[in-house]
Amino acid sequence: MLILTRKVGQSILVGDDIEIILTDIKKGSVRIGIVAPNGLQIYRKEVFERIKEENLEAAKNAVMSKDWDKIFNILKTHLGGEDESNN
Repeated sequence: MLILTRKVGQSILVGDDIEIILTDIKKGSVRIGIVAPNGLQIYRKEVFERIKEENLEAAKNAVMSKDWDKIFNILKTHLGGEDESNN
């Protein structure tokens, strides 16, 4: 981890095209501005973690849905029903 001391108005460069600017400090809170290329997604960490969790849950549900479709088709076949894809 790199730890730097900055004053209001000073900045940090990340790579060639990302600049993090310290814009304000008051009551234990720091405000920063980020200049980055269009299309680069920037999230607060807690928001990013929530998005990852929601994506994992959605992926699990998608797999479960596909599994239920397979099970339904197997049951239909074994119980003498026609598979919809054969119509």
